[in-house]
Amino acid sequence: MSSRLELSDFLASVERRALKQALFAVRNEESALDIVQDAMMKLAEKYGDKPPEEFPMLFQRILQNTIRDYYRRQKVRSMWTTLLSAFSGPEDDEHDPLDTLESADSDFKSESPQAQLEQRQTLVAIEKEIERLPPRQREAFLMRYWEEMDIAETAAAMGCSEGSVKTHCSRATHTLAAALAAKGIKP
Repeated sequence: MSSRLELSDFLASVERRALKQALFAVRNEESALDIVQDAMMKLAEKYGDKPPEEFPMLFQRILQNTIRDYYRRQKVRSMWTTLLSAFSGPEDDEHDPLDTLESADSDFKSESPQAQLEQRQTLVAIEKEIERLPPRQREAFLMRYWEEMDIAETAAAMGCSEGSVKTHCSRATHTLAAALAAKGIKP
């Protein structure tokens, strides 16, 4: 059984990484914030009494399901918007739907401004390549290497076999390495 403090500490510790994961998945800051908040609420409401060591796997599963729910809702909304758009007049384009993500990591400290710029540019390139990964590869990659979950935990959170996790991670790392090498970024 966990205490409120343990749950609160866990949620505070995963908030930033969960937001980044959601941003990679949906590419919209407001939606990503909503997804993370929904996932945290679901964990607290439904699983807050579970032992603290189960929180990481439960939270990742809830977060990924919330992201999938977001895409399902978007698909339904898109279908109805498309069907009903024939009845409306021409719409004004107010914003670009493909806004880029900013990489503002304040924990970054470098020796020189040149080094800071290079590191920031490298991070932006890596983030863009992660965004381009297929959803399941991105999900497995982020859980394994960002969240540092082991293969069994990742498989349980994703609802697939351990072999699938290994395949998704392998493909993701090869794709990322090739894309970054093409841009002149070496490990």
